[in-house]
Amino acid sequence: MLTSTTLKGETKEGKELYSYQKGAIDKIFKAFEDAPDDYHLLYQLPTGGGKTVIFSEIVRQYLKHHNKKVLVMTHRIELCKQTSKMLSEFNVKNKVIDSKAKLDDQGDYSCFVAMVETLNNRLNEDKLDISDIGLVIIDEAHYNSFTKLFKFFHKSFLLGVTATPLSSNINLPMTDNYDELIVGETIESLIENNFLARAETFSYNVGLTSLVVGANGDYTVKSSEDLYTNHDMLGKLVHAYEETSKGKKTLIFNNGINTSLHVYDTFRAAGYPIAHLDNTHSKKERELILKWFKKTPDAILTSVSILTTGFDEPTVESIILNRATKSLTLYYQMIGRGSRILDNKDTFKVVDLGNNFHRFGPWGSDLDWQRIFKSPNYYLDGILNDDEIESNFRYEMPPEVREEFKNSKEVYLDIREIYVDSIRKGESTKTVLEKSIKHHAKICIENSEDVFDALLLVKLLSDDIDHRIGRYTKCISKSTFNFVEWLKEDYRKKLRSYLRENFDVIFEEIHGRPPEE
Repeated sequence: MLTSTTLKGETKEGKELYSYQKGAIDKIFKAFEDAPDDYHLLYQLPTGGGKTVIFSEIVRQYLKHHNKKVLVMTHRIELCKQTSKMLSEFNVKNKVIDSKAKLDDQGDYSCFVAMVETLNNRLNEDKLDISDIGLVIIDEAHYNSFTKLFKFFHKSFLLGVTATPLSSNINLPMTDNYDELIVGETIESLIENNFLARAETFSYNVGLTSLVVGANGDYTVKSSEDLYTNHDMLGKLVHAYEETSKGKKTLIFNNGINTSLHVYDTFRAAGYPIAHLDNTHSKKERELILKWFKKTPDAILTSVSILTTGFDEPTVESIILNRATKSLTLYYQMIGRGSRILDNKDTFKVVDLGNNFHRFGPWGSDLDWQRIFKSPNYYLDGILNDDEIESNFRYEMPPEVREEFKNSKEVYLDIREIYVDSIRKGESTKTVLEKSIKHHAKICIENSEDVFDALLLVKLLSDDIDHRIGRYTKCISKSTFNFVEWLKEDYRKKLRSYLRENFDVIFEEIHGRPPEE
């Protein structure tokens, strides 16, 4: 039986716990009270809620009332060190088991902090005595690398902690390895009670149909880099930054080192203060970059997943997701890097360039974690795929382009709506594109004095034309690459031809006078 004798309102040296953290500790000890010695409990709490504080206090109380030892497992060296430091602040003497650690003094410690791979090696070599480990705590428990170690602790209480109780491997659901889930405070509750900052979200629609899903269930680095290093996407990124985050301390997350380097070069050429960080940097280089980022008010840091865990910089004001992901956990981890609250910071910005908001919903939306834990496939099957997401997009002209069409009341045309209407009327599907060409011609003529002006405006409609063709080919279920490319070129030719042949007539219909000679 795992017990605690903490009194309500009790405080301890070094750290003051919030009421919800004390409540979580009580729930966790209560869950273990009547459970067998090998009980596996999972605790969920959003990033920024203080999971490390909670389990450090649990360790302190456990060691105070039990004549057994504790092991804390992490998956990254940064988390290992942070956990050790936090435990020390709770007056828990602990030993870090890394690749350089000597274990001849292990008898002097009642608490160990270890990286999963190092620990696995030491246990297989029989170099660490775990016969008296009564409690095992697993940080970032959604990573499946920990499960191979469970066999060593069949007589220990096991507590996993995570912000997202959804396995990193869809074939290894967490419900297979944990007996129960305790859900902590919601993100909305933590925001309302001033423990987390509120996210202001901005979404830019991105065509992701070129992305490829890899064996791990997420988009491959190669396909992501092909998309996110092209000129248009880099331009969209800079535009999004300037529109939402200019002058703010900003983290940009990418899928691939090459993408991050392109981002670095692009922003540097534009005169913005930016640094790039990835896992190839040395420890010293990383420390220098993070020190620069901390002290520079308008700093931009572009990185590749390395800062999703084990990184805490409360002064971050904006998060840019310059990537798409199918991982709910990664989505929450990236956004969570900006959620720390300060005296002068109660909001932060989140800019999405990967349709992630459409895929997962807003950060902090009301997710049923119990259902996700018990039936992960039900949740995953309900996530919209990219085709479904993009089929709901409405093309919006960039402000500078819309300005060139300021005389037109409405510039948007719903191709799917026109397609459905044409089918109901028994018309050929080709009439959809004919109506679209007439609409494009009309808005060009509304904003021109002669046919040459109108033909120049056609060039500004390039993205709109591509969007309409994309919607059309989905409607007719014919979207081979060659066909779509031919259709785009054919559409532009027909639009230009239509303008040359009909400009004078349409101009007079619109303006009530012929165009000036």
